[in-house]
Amino acid sequence: MRLNRLEKWVNLVPALIASLIDITITIIHQPKEYWEGNLRKANEGNPLGAILMANHVSGIFIISGIEIILIIVLGYYLPNKISKYFLLFVLIAHSCAATTWISSRYGFWWVMALALFNTLSYLLASNTTKQMKGLQEPN
Repeated sequence: MRLNRLEKWVNLVPALIASLIDITITIIHQPKEYWEGNLRKANEGNPLGAILMANHVSGIFIISGIEIILIIVLGYYLPNKISKYFLLFVLIAHSCAATTWISSRYGFWWVMALALFNTLSYLLASNTTKQMKGLQEPN
């Protein structure tokens, strides 16, 4: 059975939340010198993001916008099974990336809180789509 539009959007939410958390933490923790124009101070693990950030202060926003658009387009339009795998990968990848910032600055328990939050958002979305499927009338 093909997922309807609302179910596709529900499936996107956990990956988008994890991405936005990672992006926000990355932006917040850029050194003051970077924001003042010293592009050599950019701190980014993603090689493409690092290249964009090293060329302009807005690079982090450009790469983040492109990434969010790609997540939405691929997560929405890929076949259902592939989309679920892709979105789970995005959720895990951004959770891991965010923890590189969180663990050194806020400690172990904040990493665990993020893991719990992302797990619960994934399970909530998954259970919501299962319930939605149960409400659909057979064709």
